[in-house]
Amino acid sequence: MFTLTATAAQQIRLAARQSDAGQLALRVAARREPDGSIGYGIGFDDVADNDTRLMLEDVAVVIASVHVDLLEDTVLDFVELEPGQFNFIFVNQQPVAQAPAASGCSTGGGGCSSGGCSTGGGCGTGNRYL
Repeated sequence: MFTLTATAAQQIRLAARQSDAGQLALRVAARREPDGSIGYGIGFDDVADNDTRLMLEDVAVVIASVHVDLLEDTVLDFVELEPGQFNFIFVNQQPVAQAPAASGCSTGGGGCSSGGCSTGGGCGTGNRYL
């Protein structure tokens, strides 16, 4: 199951308030990249009929059915990458034998308009930065 940390949830709630997205859900998406890695994206969106709906840490999260398998055992966290530089990361907790090797970075699909999310960033083993 997809999860998010309390720290990520706090930042998402703050971003929603600052961007007037309080009535929208956090949409989480994933796609298999040509090199076998997984690219991740987040953004605020309306709920669609076929979405998987989760309430995690008081955050409404939606995932389109085509993305559910890729997000299995994945955690969204908000961490300090370098002093003063905070960002969201996706941590895939699947056993190494099942997870593809991290060989590239993803820029993600959507972001939070508050500045709490950004595109780009670096790579870590099994992690993708937004």
